[in-house]
Amino acid sequence: MIPFLPKPSGVGVVEIFGPISGGARVAEQARLLEVVRTNKKLKALLLDIDSPGGAVGASEALYAQLQRTAKTKPVVAFVRGLGASGAYLLSCAAAKIVTVPSALVGSIGVLYVRPTLTGLMERAGVELSVYRSGRLKDMTGFWRGATAEEDAKFEGLLKEIHDAFIESVASGRNLDVEAVRELATGEAFTGRRAKEMGLVDELGDFNHALTMAAVLGDAKPNAVWVRPKRGFMERVAGNFGRSMMEGAISSVRGEMPGGLYYGDPWFMRGQWRL
Repeated sequence: MIPFLPKPSGVGVVEIFGPISGGARVAEQARLLEVVRTNKKLKALLLDIDSPGGAVGASEALYAQLQRTAKTKPVVAFVRGLGASGAYLLSCAAAKIVTVPSALVGSIGVLYVRPTLTGLMERAGVELSVYRSGRLKDMTGFWRGATAEEDAKFEGLLKEIHDAFIESVASGRNLDVEAVRELATGEAFTGRRAKEMGLVDELGDFNHALTMAAVLGDAKPNAVWVRPKRGFMERVAGNFGRSMMEGAISSVRGEMPGGLYYGDPWFMRGQWRL
């Protein structure tokens, strides 16, 4: 969809609500960030976050776009409820992070989800023939468990991505890498504790974050929401229609195999309906 182009001047607000998923959705969100970056009337970006994180690739794609935006105008992140894992990674591209005291922040870690359906296949009497050209080609296959060699490969893969996550947090928050590593247990912290740890800058509400962005951008505290242009059916159905569409997308995604996630485990609820 072509994003809505704002006319008023002020602070561009982009919402990151719900799981961060790949495909069309992350591409749409990246386009919204690009609108704020290139629009001369928008003097700063306020990233409004309420998300458990999501796919590694999608999170890193948005993080890179935010870093690009931050080179041209101030970015402030506001966590209103949940800013975990991949969503927290996005906030680390901001100059300042504001959160409500009871919000959950952090969850610095990586998940690899690999469904194994051998038991189900046996009960259903299903046999599967697999032909491969390399011994590790089917290491993510749902039709068998992982070997000891594959477990070691997965461990190395997760460590590499986890280390990169830690380095991004340390760089964005101006913290020592080893200090961040101590916090990178995968747990989430309240906004109050996160502030004490240096993971966020200030406690406050949306208006507090908006004012901060306006001051940094030398602009009026005028929030200009940058959202995708809605189609006819979505305009008619409103938020209910959007929820229905997102639910349908989640159902389709639930039929797909596992993958790498910067996300809290509850993000995976409903991913497999077997």
